[in-house]
Amino acid sequence: MVERFFARGWVRFGPDSRVRDWAAHARVAALAAVRDPAHAGWHVCDGTWFIGVDALPNDSQGRIGGSAPLSGPAVDFIETHLGGLPPLHPAQVSVIWPGYPRPREGEGDAAFRYRQRRDAAHLDGLKPIGLDRRRHIDERHAFILGLPLTDTGPGAAPLVVWEGSHSILRAALADALEDYDPQDWGGVDLTEPYRAARASIFDSCRRVPLPARPGEAYLLHRLALHGVAPWEEGAEAPEEGRMIAYFRPLLSNDTADWLEAP
Repeated sequence: MVERFFARGWVRFGPDSRVRDWAAHARVAALAAVRDPAHAGWHVCDGTWFIGVDALPNDSQGRIGGSAPLSGPAVDFIETHLGGLPPLHPAQVSVIWPGYPRPREGEGDAAFRYRQRRDAAHLDGLKPIGLDRRRHIDERHAFILGLPLTDTGPGAAPLVVWEGSHSILRAALADALEDYDPQDWGGVDLTEPYRAARASIFDSCRRVPLPARPGEAYLLHRLALHGVAPWEEGAEAPEEGRMIAYFRPLLSNDTADWLEAP
């Protein structure tokens, strides 16, 4: 499993009772977050997507609504092979409903077509900045840990990842950043190397949907290109939609770990 993760850039973990119990507690809190007027701005794409960044009020060990600290096979893997589980931020609560994708507010035709045809594939932390939306490193994550909270079928807008994409992006970004101090990486325009790497990934890497159910988990390499598949007609899902909690702990901006660590 270790070799597969570092070669493919992702790994999925089977059902675990501790993770299932955590997901049951987190689902209750996530439903409240979705309905909270304070999070109204996270409802986008004509109400088919709740982005829910930092919407889950868990503590730094992942406790939520009376649950135990977050544990299970994925956490064990992180502890053993990724340098340990850092203090956790409030998780993102990503919810998708039938009809996704629809245009997001302010999204042009080209961007919407990319959402439809390429799953809005992206590298977390490399964000479009300014009026010209040039790509810059805004956040450096340690990993992406996904924990499903509702029981859905494979057609209910699963996360998708391009297998091996982390290696292509690592090489492209390392080349673009080699003459800069890691503390200055945020000021470097990475738009063109990112676009070129992304095109290469679409041509050469396998697109892998990752449907999962409560009790399961999946772990993505921090440099893996990933997105969300369109909702398929007739997909199995409860009324509250396809709901996933995501943890993306941050790395330091003072070191090259984001690119150089395994």
